[in-house]
Amino acid sequence: MKKVVTFGEILARLTPPGFKKMAQTNQLEIYYGGTETNVSVSLSILGCQTMHVSRVSDDFLGNAALSNLKSNGVDTSYVQKGEEPLGLYFVEPGAVVRSGVISYNRNHSAFRALEPNSIPWAAIFKNADWFHWTGITPAHSENNFLALKEALMIAKEMKVTVSCDPAYRTGLWKYGRKAEDALKGLVALSDVFIGGAEQFNELLGTDLSLSDEDFKKGSIALKAEFPKIKTIYDKTRTGKNASWHQIEARMWNGKNLFSCEPIEITHIVDRIGTGDAFAAGVIFGELNNYSEKETLAFANAACAIKHTIEGDANLADFNEINQIARGNTSGRLIR
Repeated sequence: MKKVVTFGEILARLTPPGFKKMAQTNQLEIYYGGTETNVSVSLSILGCQTMHVSRVSDDFLGNAALSNLKSNGVDTSYVQKGEEPLGLYFVEPGAVVRSGVISYNRNHSAFRALEPNSIPWAAIFKNADWFHWTGITPAHSENNFLALKEALMIAKEMKVTVSCDPAYRTGLWKYGRKAEDALKGLVALSDVFIGGAEQFNELLGTDLSLSDEDFKKGSIALKAEFPKIKTIYDKTRTGKNASWHQIEARMWNGKNLFSCEPIEITHIVDRIGTGDAFAAGVIFGELNNYSEKETLAFANAACAIKHTIEGDANLADFNEINQIARGNTSGRLIR
């Protein structure tokens, strides 16, 4: 089994049942997730040995979050507990022409108070094959930034492959560090880059579009700026409305541009965590030495099927994802 380590905040998500607006309901459904957490859960279901590093509240809500991860096979041995609350976020689902809305309550969460020198990264990375991080973690606080930087330095020393999704969130980065400078230093320690025009423009100061030609230009410029990066993956989305999207994926390996067939999702059940499902698909393909086209098709299929699953994480197994990757999108009943 391949061992994958992730690091990031565990969140509780509260959302009305069905497609109700908040003002319509006196009930909220709860799910546990978080960007990096979702990647661990998906890879665990796909058969990897996964370990998530974080810090949660030392109460019944933190315990429930850990129970959820454990039930999906994720090792939580290095999740710390603290007196601060678990981070929360609220989702009002969108439907057709009505956009979904998200509100976060995480400014004083247990994860943000994590002490950077309190994590035994060398022990955590023992026998690890892969480490995945996103731009959300260093955006929270100086503590989180320093902890991630230390993790990346030790991962490099221990020759652990590192993937990054340097997602930029305008609502974060409030503690003093400039996002561009901080992310550049972290991306420089990574091997696999997951992102496209938005991330290129943020890191490189470019003004690239979503076209394939600009993706190629951005990838070449990114590899020149960060020589350690070997491959670059990107997922693009075209939306007719909140319920109907088309997704496709592409990658640059330093020489050639690869793409896969788009998948149309006409009845979205849940959009949350679809990018995390894509990242998990990329990691799974890379770990199993898939070809570029096979990895793209698998990652795109993982992203597509997550749109049909309620909650934050992709709970689809290998066979469910693989049949979509091979072109079977009929959704016919399996007996």
